[in-house]
Amino acid sequence: MSTAPVIAAVDGSDDSLRALDWALDAARRREAPLRVVHVRQYAAWGQPDVMVAGEPDTAGDPVLDEVGRRLAADAGGPAVEYVAMEGAPSALLPELGSDAQLLVLGSRGRGGFAGLILGSNGMAAARDAQCPVVVVPRPGREVPDEFPARPGPRVVVGVDVDSPDDATLAFAFAEAARRGARFQVIAAYPWPVRFWATAGELAPPTVDQDEVEQETRTLAEGFLAPYLKEHPNVPAEVLALPGDAAGALVAASKDAELVVVGRHRRRLLAPARMMGSVTQAVLLHAASPIAVIPPSPSEES
Repeated sequence: MSTAPVIAAVDGSDDSLRALDWALDAARRREAPLRVVHVRQYAAWGQPDVMVAGEPDTAGDPVLDEVGRRLAADAGGPAVEYVAMEGAPSALLPELGSDAQLLVLGSRGRGGFAGLILGSNGMAAARDAQCPVVVVPRPGREVPDEFPARPGPRVVVGVDVDSPDDATLAFAFAEAARRGARFQVIAAYPWPVRFWATAGELAPPTVDQDEVEQETRTLAEGFLAPYLKEHPNVPAEVLALPGDAAGALVAASKDAELVVVGRHRRRLLAPARMMGSVTQAVLLHAASPIAVIPPSPSEES
């Protein structure tokens, strides 16, 4: 049985070349082929008011030629396939995930506006692709540095104890095992909890914060148990933290190998694919590469 490829989306920008390097390393770790894809957006044949005879010419793509020269020196690397496509990247990139195990792209491409932190193509791929999507940010993103982290490689994952996502946990554990990294779980809980006593007056919390924190940690550890049994050599730690999950994950991203977050499941009253506010905030602000994991097919159905 053939191994599904790791796909790197490139456009010649520095952002996409950083993503290419990350994808090359990921393909090695998975012993998978690497597929390098360039989507040419503004081809004449794709313009509705221009008539062109014949199929679009996909030979001699200068971006892929340059990538080929870049990878030629890597004698021990994975098998590489080069694919040129023409059309709208925001529509074509998500479709690439149908036969890939991973889709990797930079946070912005050549056509992005200077002020954008994450381009529309990255957002569309993270929201719609059928496979996990890794977005590699530009270096130098500043995040809070008060997060407690021991030295050494870490894979960070966010867990919602009210609605845990098996696909996200499975991906994150496997990635930590491949990298020889510590598995760090962020389980956030709302605090302080306030209730309305009378109109315009908030009552003090009726529960103890230590109890809420312990219950959150206990639930998270219970979700991790089957994965710890499957990966006994992966050290894992659970951090139950008060307040904003997105802020905690962004802070934890400093010096992390990868931050892993899940994508929302489809719901009856919201059938479109959604990322969720936490995932979107992490994509926009995390300092490390971010992996967005779609729900398993059984969860989406």
